[in-house]
Amino acid sequence: MSFIQVAEDSHFPIQNLPYGVFSTKNNDTPRIGVAIGDQILCLSEIAHLFDGPNLIKCRHVFAEKTLNSFMSLGIAAWREARAKLQSLLSSDNPVLRDDQELRKRAFTPQKEAVMHLPVTVGDYTDFYSSIHHATNVGTMFRGKDNALMPNWKHIPVGYHGRASSVVVSGTPIRRPCGQTKPENDPPVFGPCRLMDFELEMGFFVGSGNKLGDRVDVKNAQDHIFGMVLVNDWSARDIQKWEYVPLGPFLGKNFGTTISPWVVTMDALSSFIVENTKQDVQVLPYLKHDDNYNFDIKLSVSIQGEGMNEPAVVCNSNFKNMYWTMKQQLAHHTVNGCNSQTGDLYGSGTISGEDESSYGSMLELCWKGTKEVDLGNGNKRKFLKDGDNVVLSGYCQGSGFRVGFGTCEGKILPAAL
Repeated sequence: MSFIQVAEDSHFPIQNLPYGVFSTKNNDTPRIGVAIGDQILCLSEIAHLFDGPNLIKCRHVFAEKTLNSFMSLGIAAWREARAKLQSLLSSDNPVLRDDQELRKRAFTPQKEAVMHLPVTVGDYTDFYSSIHHATNVGTMFRGKDNALMPNWKHIPVGYHGRASSVVVSGTPIRRPCGQTKPENDPPVFGPCRLMDFELEMGFFVGSGNKLGDRVDVKNAQDHIFGMVLVNDWSARDIQKWEYVPLGPFLGKNFGTTISPWVVTMDALSSFIVENTKQDVQVLPYLKHDDNYNFDIKLSVSIQGEGMNEPAVVCNSNFKNMYWTMKQQLAHHTVNGCNSQTGDLYGSGTISGEDESSYGSMLELCWKGTKEVDLGNGNKRKFLKDGDNVVLSGYCQGSGFRVGFGTCEGKILPAAL
């Protein structure tokens, strides 16, 4: 228990302690903080208290404007920092609890903070690792008997996204323009008509691998710093016309929103569940016997203009993933591709078996054949300008939650 009061339904108890980067009206310098209850603990103000062997000579990392330097120190330093923070914030430790002057400098109410991208994102890869989502999309476009491509159960399929358009929660997303192809006419240029969200999660690489080396699946977890919520926005009509033969391009690279708090893998370790059974024998470089799947409850809500409150359109769970994060990282680097501190790897859309758990409008409206009811006469097939899309996720413990907060973005009209 922390000396900071934490509500039972808070996403940020002492069992969590996610990292983020914030500023305030009175101090616009971005700085690293840890969320505890409704407060943010500024790590540069307490850097002198990190006195363990892995951090005592590296305290400067907590004065940086992003998490990259801290993340690059490796898993021993991450765990040492977490242990020290839990000790300093515990109700029976007087060091921070009883130092009123330090507490005044170190804590900021979350409501007074402006959140920034927590990490300088060097590269971004998005996978396609939910079997229910892949099956749904394949069924729509190729039929039920040919839903999954022949390679899908053998390799974690992915594509390289655009790191420059990864933005923090709360950043508006402008409806993209591009080429689309009407049914029986030549291609035309204009605003996307089939704007979509994608319910995803992502992980950040902490310590990477050198060019020419690979990350072994058996210890891939040592390279994974933590996770965030991800909304990988999609322009479905632009995507449909361009994606053959080389895959997603302008239909995907105009915006990817992430939640501001990075939840560490140690905070999530209590919520590990069995890996999804893979019914095809994977090659040895992808095989690991330890469980690395997580029970993370996820939801998506939409609040359009004129709506008094958001409407939940999806309830899913990260445990629906077919490929694990360890397998994704091992596959990504098996050819010698170097992963680097701050690289972001998206899960792909996370859908469950039933309609209420579908993680995109494409699935919820089943390619535009039905409407999604938002209540009070508000219906959608795809997203409208002014819609605010909110992703949320948390793990439920006994009397506490380890959560990610929200990942939000409002759609602005296209710039013509």
